[in-house]
Amino acid sequence: MNKIIFSLILAVTSINVAFAAAGNADAGKTKAAMCAACHGANGIGTNDTYPNLAGQQADYIAKQLKAFKSGTRVDPIMAPMAAGLSEQDMADVAAYFSGLDRSGVTASADGGTTNSGAPAAQAVVAYVADASAGKSLYELGDASRSIGACMGCHGKEGNSNVLIYPNLSKQHAQYIEKQLHAFKDKTRTNFAMNQFASAMTDEDIADMGAYFADTKAVANVKVKRVATAAVITEEAIAGEAKAAVCASCHGVGGNSLVPMYPKLAGQSADYIAKQLREFKAGVRKDPVMAGMSAALSEQDMAELGAYFSSKKPTAGNGSGSALGQKLYFGGDASRGITACIACHGASGKGMAKAGFPAVANQSVEYLTAQLTKFKTGERDNDRNSMMRNIVKRLKKNDIEALTQFMSSMK
Repeated sequence: MNKIIFSLILAVTSINVAFAAAGNADAGKTKAAMCAACHGANGIGTNDTYPNLAGQQADYIAKQLKAFKSGTRVDPIMAPMAAGLSEQDMADVAAYFSGLDRSGVTASADGGTTNSGAPAAQAVVAYVADASAGKSLYELGDASRSIGACMGCHGKEGNSNVLIYPNLSKQHAQYIEKQLHAFKDKTRTNFAMNQFASAMTDEDIADMGAYFADTKAVANVKVKRVATAAVITEEAIAGEAKAAVCASCHGVGGNSLVPMYPKLAGQSADYIAKQLREFKAGVRKDPVMAGMSAALSEQDMAELGAYFSSKKPTAGNGSGSALGQKLYFGGDASRGITACIACHGASGKGMAKAGFPAVANQSVEYLTAQLTKFKTGERDNDRNSMMRNIVKRLKKNDIEALTQFMSSMK
């Protein structure tokens, strides 16, 4: 297998589906022999263009092999290599590589240990990458540029707890950079990763690579959050007059005093405009909002969005929840529940450019109603069924805990 290039998804957007066949690592060892030329006998890539497979999630490996075979992931070398593999073959190869030590250490003939992973040659670049900045971007994202926190899907220091999200720990730094550039220029496609990577500069990507070159070196560095002030635009000024009719439900300045109605203050302008557009088109169904949005033009919607996004939201009525906090930041790998932080951000402010709304400061009642509607399918205007696929795995007490926590976020 000359080139198994696995996704380094730094974001979240697909649903965890366990691979059907049960893998046999012993059988996989034999089947994986042809992979050694590129991926090393111990699963450590022989150079920076080939990913490390040792210790990678088995379900993720199998998923990528299946994608290479079907052509949904395009690679001229991997396509023919995967073409002859059965689902059992894929499961066996995945089981073998996932069981290898990610350090690259293997037992030697004399009972000692060896490390056959070749050291990665560092490319000479003009920019001196900052591992501390890479750590901050990885753990917190950058809400001002709608870059999600990578840690929500890929785990602390790149140790993913979600089966189909790849481990980044002990991966070649240059390979991580290569994949981020591929997501950035869309030669590799994944909706969330394309959105996040497109907002990254080349320096951001270099910083991320520097961080993963040695995460322990900056283990004690405190991460820094990026924050920006709302900009008052001409559109926002024009939207203020048009927003007067909204005040009866959504409150003056978008801070609703009625829990069943959402706060619009501080919400993404594009997200507000999108919802108005979909209420008008009937894509999102609501008898009141259908009538309110019917006469709005695209310019009206843009101006309303700009106005409400420029306002500061008041605190929500949530009391916090330890379970809700755990689900928001870590999800639940055993049930295939993706961490909310990946799309809605470390502070609940959302990812504007990626189309993910703010959830912080909303009322518990409104958040509960929307999660329930996604769960039942009553609301279905989420892109690629993201919310429906996640919320269907949540129990009633999960929703109660999450809404209490999200509402308490500031």
